[in-house]
Amino acid sequence: MFGLTSIELSMGFFVQLAVILLACRAVGLVVRWAGQPQVVGEMIAGVVLGPSLLGLIWPELSSAIFPRTYELNGQVVPHPLMSVLYCGAQLGLVLYMFLIGVEFKVDRLAGRFRCAASVSLAGILVPFALGCLLAWVYSGNGRLFAPSVALHEEMLYLGAAMSITAFPMLARIIYEGGLTGTSLGTLALTAGSIDDAMAWGVLAVVLASFKSDVSIAALAILGGAAYVIVTLSVVRPLLTRVQTFVEHRPRFEPAMLPMILALLMVCAWFTDRIGLYAVFGAFVLGMAIPRGALSERLTKSLEPLTVNLLLPLFFVNSGLNTRMSLINSGAVLGIALLILLCACLGKGAACYLAARLNGEHHREAFAIGALMNARGLMELIILNIGLERGIITPTLFSIMVLMAIVTTLMAMPLFEWAYGKVGSERRASVVAGLADH
Repeated sequence: MFGLTSIELSMGFFVQLAVILLACRAVGLVVRWAGQPQVVGEMIAGVVLGPSLLGLIWPELSSAIFPRTYELNGQVVPHPLMSVLYCGAQLGLVLYMFLIGVEFKVDRLAGRFRCAASVSLAGILVPFALGCLLAWVYSGNGRLFAPSVALHEEMLYLGAAMSITAFPMLARIIYEGGLTGTSLGTLALTAGSIDDAMAWGVLAVVLASFKSDVSIAALAILGGAAYVIVTLSVVRPLLTRVQTFVEHRPRFEPAMLPMILALLMVCAWFTDRIGLYAVFGAFVLGMAIPRGALSERLTKSLEPLTVNLLLPLFFVNSGLNTRMSLINSGAVLGIALLILLCACLGKGAACYLAARLNGEHHREAFAIGALMNARGLMELIILNIGLERGIITPTLFSIMVLMAIVTTLMAMPLFEWAYGKVGSERRASVVAGLADH
């Protein structure tokens, strides 16, 4: 039997794209009717198309659309179509995190830095400590961690995974709720921004710690630090000159977008090469883009295709690795419930208390805790890293995906319950400023 041809692969990929886009849109419409953001629908659609639902009720169709293996020369080998889907998912993720970096507004940090820093620190340190404690309690449990992973690696990874916040979703809720420019919106976005930046720093250290060779770990940490310094101190001024050039052109210079995309791909490759993750390089480069005409045109050019076509591939790729059937015993279900409880207490409750200690009213503090508790896309990123690098098992991966979906689903109802009705008049006063977000 010969290998698959390029035409066969392209046809299969087109079918996958059609199914993914239709499923994400259909589930997205349902969750938006229920008051949830589109990103929640895409997370759920990924699980629906995976072995947790479609593969369970219609395995033949699931295998036809998302084939894991095929026979070649009498041997069963991995199907190359899944590698194509994976590459598309990584491209979508890199572009999306680049856009998140472009929209990362450092000026938000000045207004309410003290309170936001306290909320962010509480939202990082408490769940990190609880994650480390959980890893210590379940150390050596072959259902959760790979046998080759050391205790300190289990603790660092699970601590980092528990402390992630879904900053992109937080920003979307603030935007869709008409809270841009309000006191609560500014505080939540500032805390989320700090949390996001700290989380990537923690993730970089965690990934570096998994290297058995000290020189490899040093390359990851020092290389990552050097990358950040060079990007923000050298590349950013050069991009500022590009910004000046763009401002004097009524239309986007045709060669500009390919050049910046090429730079983005190099940055993603470099951070992957030194042992970090491609999205880290994409996010930092996005932060280096000067705000103004260049950032606006980049967002306008890249966002529609990235959000509507490429990013759903990442959610589905994650869903294909999620098997809820692995949560099939009382013991595993107990672990899942304990992780969910620790996630909510460590992030939501800790951020609420930190906000209260800094003088925020009860409702505003509760709303901030609800927003910060959502994991969303960011959680899926770190979970995929752990699964790809053999740190966690598919069982723990599925448990953590369930936790990410539940905490993300909780965010909007809890936020509306705490603040939605009370803040309706204040939200109406800032609707005119939504275009500035």
